[in-house]
This record gives sequence, structure tokens and C-alpha cells, in this order.
Amino acid sequence: MSTQTTATQTDLINEWEAKHAEREAGRRSPTGFFAVTGLYWLSSEPTEVPGIPGLWRAEQNAVTVDLGDHGALEHQGQRLTGLQVFSDIAERGGLLLTVPQGQSPERGVTSAEVAKRGGQFILRPKSATHPFLGEYAGTERFDYSPAWRVTGSFEPFDQPEPVTVGAAVEGLEHVYQAPGRVRFQAAGAEHSLLVFEGFAAGEHLVLFTDETSGYSTYHALRALRISGPEGGGAGEVVLDFNHAANLPCAYTDLATCPLPPAGNRVEAPVTAGEKKPTQRVQAAAEGPGVTWDLIVHT
Repeated sequence: MSTQTTATQTDLINEWEAKHAEREAGRRSPTGFFAVTGLYWLSSEPTEVPGIPGLWRAEQNAVTVDLGDHGALEHQGQRLTGLQVFSDIAERGGLLLTVPQGQSPERGVTSAEVAKRGGQFILRPKSATHPFLGEYAGTERFDYSPAWRVTGSFEPFDQPEPVTVGAAVEGLEHVYQAPGRVRFQAAGAEHSLLVFEGFAAGEHLVLFTDETSGYSTYHALRALRISGPEGGGAGEVVLDFNHAANLPCAYTDLATCPLPPAGNRVEAPVTAGEKKPTQRVQAAAEGPGVTWDLIVHT
């Protein structure tokens, strides 16, 4: 059932506009995902990554870079030289390093993200002058739909359960903790979706497809963040599918996004939230990783 009333509609639409503007600003950030120029999988073999100083390798749950006698990087205003070890990088976490001006003639790399995905370490160069940042025309959305702001119930498991899902990158798997399920009614039917632990305390993440997937929306998934019941445990939650958003894999081949767990499909056309992007960065193989090749207009 709908939880929206006429008295709150203006506030809900204003919130919807503000959150979308925030996402779009993040996408256009010079250190955001649209600035990524390559995806490199690190191993115990020392590897040179175009545009980033040093020899890189990963072993024993840490990433090491040997910057030699002349290379340098910066992290949070601190200049890094010589041999550097980055440990305690959590799954789904990472750190951003700045490439000093003049250090990278390769595609204008200005920063580098060291991250851990699916238990493997990756290195992603980024350029503040990446053409996609200038060409990106924005993401279209459905009109705000009161019918797709619904009340549901969160049903927690006795203990969070680890769930393995696929990824946008072939051969990679992600493991997420699932604290429970949400059940709700929409489009004349009852639906049930598995939820994952979110990025903030008390937040849940829903990865799903629906009958618009592959047509008006991105085929692989959309993501929806919801707040858990007050005080935790079972209880009522609001699912506002107007905030359903694309993940980076909808825009670029250089993403490692998770896919929805089996069965996380709404058997109805969810005509709310973000639509399928009209632009995409296509990858080209290059050495131990991949770099962007061109921007495709779909």
C-alpha cells in the first residue's frame, strides 16, 4: 500500500530531487567512478600500472608499492616515497592516492584507488580529465510515482547469513551478509526480497531486477537503500523505489559491482527510479588489466 499523503508529497519530491542531484554530483567528481581509466588485478608478481608510479604487488592481505628513487604518491596530504605497504583494506573498502602533477603522462592519471573486491586487490587509475566526465549527459528517471513508495515488513534471520553473488566482472564473486528479508505488496501482488547489510548503520541494501530490466532500465540490476526498523529487529520499513539507482557497472566496463542474489526480482514493472543510461565506457584489454577504449552512446 502507498504510504504517501498529499500533505507530504512536496517534501518527498524535494528529497527525491536532492538525492538524485547528490548522486549525479558524485558521478561527475574528478575522483569518482566516471574518472576511472583502468582496472588492474594485483598479484604477488610486481606489476607496473600505466599512469601510476612504482611497482605494485599484493600478498599476505596487503598491497605493496616500491616507488623507487624518484616516484612519489600522496595520501591525505602526506607525500609517500620509497617502499609503502597498505594493509587492513577491508572488503568493499579502499583508499585513494593522489598522483603528483608531472608524475603521470599516461592518460592524465591524477589519482589511484587501491581496493579489495571479492577477496582480491585491485588498482584503479583515475583521471580528472577523463572524457566521460565532460561527455556525461546525466541519467534519466521515471516521473515520481506515489504508487512505488510502499510500506513493507522486515523479517530478520536469527543470525545474518553469508550470501555469495556474482559480479559484473566475469569470474568474480562477492560475499554479502544478509540480515533478513523484506516483504511488501505492490502492483496487486506480494513480493519478497533478500536484503544485504548497507553502508551505514541501520541501513539495508536491496539489489533487484524487475520487468523493466533490460528494457527501460539497466538489465543487470538496480539498487535501493532502505532504513531498518527503529531499534532493529522485525518491523515496518518503507521502500521508496523512486530512489532505485544504477550502480557503476551500468555506465562502465571497469566496475566490479555485485549482482542480485537468486530470486531478487520484482515480478512487475517497477516504473520508478533511474532508467538505463544512454552512455557507457567500453573497456579494452591491455596487459595485466583493462583500460577504457571508447564511450558508447546507446
